[in-house]
Amino acid sequence: MSEHKKITGYLSSVTIATGISRILGYMRDMLVAQVFGAGLFADAFYAAYRIPNLFRRLLGEGSVSASFVPVFSEYVQTKEKKDIQELLNVVFTVLTVILLTITILGIIFAKPLTKIIAFGFTSTPEKLNIAILLTKIMFPYLLFACLAALLLGVLNSLKSFFLPAVAPASLSISEIFCVLVVFSIFRLTDVQKIYLLAISVVVGGFGQYFVQQLKVHRFNLKIRLDFNLNHPGLRKILTLLVPTMIGFSVDQVNAFVDTICASFLREGSITALYYSNRVMQLPLALFGIAMATVSLPLMSYSIAENNIQKMKDTLNFSLRMVIFALMPASIGLITLGLPIIRALFEHGKFDFQASKLTYSALLFYSCGLVSFSFVKVTASAFYSMKETKIPVKIAVLCMALNVILNIILMKPLGVGGLALATTISSSLNAFLLIYNLRKKIGQIGAKKILNSFLKILVASLIMGATVLILSKLDYTYKIIQVFITITIGIIIYFLMSKFLNIEERKPLLELLKEKFSLGDE
Repeated sequence: MSEHKKITGYLSSVTIATGISRILGYMRDMLVAQVFGAGLFADAFYAAYRIPNLFRRLLGEGSVSASFVPVFSEYVQTKEKKDIQELLNVVFTVLTVILLTITILGIIFAKPLTKIIAFGFTSTPEKLNIAILLTKIMFPYLLFACLAALLLGVLNSLKSFFLPAVAPASLSISEIFCVLVVFSIFRLTDVQKIYLLAISVVVGGFGQYFVQQLKVHRFNLKIRLDFNLNHPGLRKILTLLVPTMIGFSVDQVNAFVDTICASFLREGSITALYYSNRVMQLPLALFGIAMATVSLPLMSYSIAENNIQKMKDTLNFSLRMVIFALMPASIGLITLGLPIIRALFEHGKFDFQASKLTYSALLFYSCGLVSFSFVKVTASAFYSMKETKIPVKIAVLCMALNVILNIILMKPLGVGGLALATTISSSLNAFLLIYNLRKKIGQIGAKKILNSFLKILVASLIMGATVLILSKLDYTYKIIQVFITITIGIIIYFLMSKFLNIEERKPLLELLKEKFSLGDE
């Protein structure tokens, strides 16, 4: 099997698993939107969720994976089984102690933390008090989700990609069960419902950890507490962890600032920002984050083998596949974003005005899909080389730009201005990462990437024009309109990719042919 086909195979595993997880996530969001709309309780819930989620992203699949996977992959490649086991035990022990400490402190200081992230709630004491209690309830989610992220790094380093990618679905399953079963059985007030929903978040976090623990055990890795703080592998990881924490905190600080700014805008703005981000995150997770997930351990293996050319080939192919998948998704969301939002969320208390408010943010988020993914994949290239300073410096610079643009754009464009600020700053981030990476390792095949970009852009624009025309047709059910339009759009895009001989389609078609006996014709 060719290297590109292998990468495509790993990517397809992550994409399918992530798709399952995201579909369940949208079912969850639709149900929550139907029960709580875009008002007081939803705003309080999503503001409170931001706080443990901030630490999860900071200490979880972000910095922990970026610092742990390169070192653990090196151990898998060069060390014996007992050394691999010992490294895992030491890292698990240290991370557990840190997470327990943060969780306890987070519960104790929930009030000031919530006031910071939802400063605009101070004029509505009821909303603020609900958000504070929700923060206390949901903080233990941080513990389980971050330990789950460590196990994700272990499994990915062992080239097991499907289960770690589908494990987050446990959060959605828990919330869906809460809404459909618990809310139906018991007669509850809205306040009681929102508190139970917060408890279901913690239960879902535990499930995400537990299913991956079972998989790790099947690799004959038995996790035990080990307080050997002088372990050389641990020292390597901690050396990488601090700068990667700073780098990954940038996205969370940006989200933090976005939430603060949105709390000063019209009611429902925080919820609109959340739901627009959720829609944009589907293609980003399916292809952009999935590609970064797959490429990090593969590039780390190449670096451990001292094969820089193989690492560059993986990076080049990863970036081209990102463009192939996300350029049409970006244009599709721009043209079809409002019908998608209406089909997904416009039920119960979530009305047309809430849909329009949400689309105003989605429009500008969609413009940055490729840039968001380039940042993830290119940063992974730096992390595979155990280089953290350059992406951190760039991330901090772009964070400052995002804050400035938020302040400038939020007044004329509302939540759309906050999304546009994120897109602009991420685009600069991607450009600077690629520029500095090229200086560090030499040519990365920019001409080939540009050639693919231009062909894919043409195919995507033709698809976008078709989708725009179809979106104007009137359907009784919005979900049918969206499904038919997206299906036709995908067909048009693949026909154009064949007509323009876009190279990136070939590994995908080879994989399909191998698995399902499908040809190119």
